[in-house]
Amino acid sequence: MKLLLLFTCVVFLNCILGIQGQDKPKKHVVCYFSSWTVYRPGNGKFDVENVDPSLCTHINFAFVGLKEDGSVNVLDSWQADKDGLNGINRLLELRNVKKDLKILVSMGGWNEGSEVYSKVAANETTRKILANNVLKFIEERGFDGFDLDWEYPGLRGGNETTDKDNFTALLKELSEVLKSRGLLLTTAVAGAVEKIDVSYDVAEVSKVVDMINVMVFDYHGSFDNFVGHVSPLYPAKIDFNFPDNETYNVDTALQHWLNKGADPQKINLGIVLYGRSFTLADKTNTSLYAPIIEGGKEGPFSRQSGILGYNEICAFHNNGTYVWDDEQKVPHRIYDEDQWVGFEDERSVQHKVDYALKNNLGGIMVWSLDYDDFRGTCGEKYPLLTTINKALNLL
Repeated sequence: MKLLLLFTCVVFLNCILGIQGQDKPKKHVVCYFSSWTVYRPGNGKFDVENVDPSLCTHINFAFVGLKEDGSVNVLDSWQADKDGLNGINRLLELRNVKKDLKILVSMGGWNEGSEVYSKVAANETTRKILANNVLKFIEERGFDGFDLDWEYPGLRGGNETTDKDNFTALLKELSEVLKSRGLLLTTAVAGAVEKIDVSYDVAEVSKVVDMINVMVFDYHGSFDNFVGHVSPLYPAKIDFNFPDNETYNVDTALQHWLNKGADPQKINLGIVLYGRSFTLADKTNTSLYAPIIEGGKEGPFSRQSGILGYNEICAFHNNGTYVWDDEQKVPHRIYDEDQWVGFEDERSVQHKVDYALKNNLGGIMVWSLDYDDFRGTCGEKYPLLTTINKALNLL
């Protein structure tokens, strides 16, 4: 009897320890590789050799485009293919460095718009043609999957009435051909409530894809006539004084996705590694919603008014005034008297990762690798991406 009792206790203890010792699902860090950044000047030039594969679980090659006949459009064949810079093959070779790294090709992006995607998705025949062309493209080159970044169904030249259902139908067509070959299917989606409602049947999209990369950024920029942060985690009290602006934050958007039926384990919280900058109309008024003249000054690498990479922002960390917004859990910096830039740093990134963990999300998506301090100009290399990985216990 004593032996039986002892045996029972041992079995019970082993069961308990086994349950406690079960590994939790590994969190994702999906990194977008922007193919055009190889053409940036000086220390802003970013190529495959600058990628640290240890900091990503997945890398998405951005972008290829779509033609009206449902064929894949290689937007920069010189950069991508072996007759030029051989970017795709060199990127795929990173799997030799990190064996469990998955590399996907991403179709779409902001510049592609919505019109062609709407036309192709509206027809069952062209949906099938696209799915088969994607499969062929992936298998010929050796990608691990496909990411659809249609910005956005029902908007920007799309059909507001039919695109939502057609987007789901297109994903189902892609899923049918890709998953039978063991290939991944992911999608990058809007992070603004009004876009979510127009563009997505959230519950159905969640059923079909492996991951949903939610672009919870670009809430404010030089397209506004006032100052605002690119990606506040939470709303500020002042946001509620301006119609709809109280929804322009990470928390509101992600809770909207979850409340509409998205599987949290498929959601990746998008973190943008550039800041949105402004030229103030009145240098004495630096608060949120302060009026602006235009976007901020161009940086030496990004070379675009209103946008600065973290690798540009960190270089003037001693210039001007750093301000932490404890309501929104994000920083901004005021410099050169009339320049205002809202951005992410290690502190705000930590808050966003903590939020993802608290809400049991699948992981983090970053846009994009080239905007981090990948050369270590201001300290260690990849400070933001390193913070993300450490916070997810991946390093």
